[in-house]
Amino acid sequence: MTQRSESPLQRRTNRNGRAVHEVSNGRVRRSYLETPRARPIGVFDSGIGGLTVLKALIEALANEDFIYLGDTARLPYGTKTPEVIKRYSKENTEFLLAKGIKMLVIACNTSSAVALESIAERTMVPVIGVIEPGARAAVKASRSGKIGVIGTEATIASGAYTRAIQAIRPDAEIYTRACPLLVPLAEEGWTDNQVAELTVEHYLESLKQSGIDTLLLGCTHYPLLTAMFSRVLGSRVKIVDSARATAAEVRARLAALHLATRNTCGRQSFFVTETPDRFVRVGRRFLGPQVESAVRIER
Repeated sequence: MTQRSESPLQRRTNRNGRAVHEVSNGRVRRSYLETPRARPIGVFDSGIGGLTVLKALIEALANEDFIYLGDTARLPYGTKTPEVIKRYSKENTEFLLAKGIKMLVIACNTSSAVALESIAERTMVPVIGVIEPGARAAVKASRSGKIGVIGTEATIASGAYTRAIQAIRPDAEIYTRACPLLVPLAEEGWTDNQVAELTVEHYLESLKQSGIDTLLLGCTHYPLLTAMFSRVLGSRVKIVDSARATAAEVRARLAALHLATRNTCGRQSFFVTETPDRFVRVGRRFLGPQVESAVRIER
């Protein structure tokens, strides 16, 4: 009995010479979208919080398709070592690249702080994180230069926001605080009760005493607690969320690279590494009914 051998992969091209399909033995092994503009934008986060960034992206880029990956099996990233964070971030990137994305958005503050540089060096598509756009927005919002930054333990320990802010405004006074309990509060929907208020008061007391006039939310979960932050700090302190600044950065980069699509209506696809049902239930608090379903992938 003879075995049929695989013929070499052949690329079929369109009339402009662009590769559309890879074919072996008459069967399509891999398909390529004809133009880079039509490809989706990849977004990943350690879990659900990155949906606040995705929401801003959808509002700013309604024509674009997005593929979102939440690494729900291995969250939180904020308590992991830099080596582990880099490995997880690399794996997330590889998954999205295999989907044929045209741009990667690292919606996780921890991954942006720890792993963005190493990912960008090894990735052919443009990579945008949330640190630098958030820092620029905070500097623009601050009158006195006294800026508070809150985030996960890993994000704060990395010093990424401090460096980014000082690069823009060297005379800025930056006060940082790790707030690990705010993530579970946001995911449980405890954003406007006594537990949330006492927790926020505890974390923000030292920043309030420092006289900050701007608070930068260095975690994608924290926008759900914006009303509580304003209540505790008072109306004179501006609350800056990096999501909108990141979306503006993505829009500008797409335009500069001529990668913006002309689709009439963008679509979103969701992938998780664990508990898709919980992702859908909690995700609707962040993004709304657009989170209809999520596909679980193996890790």
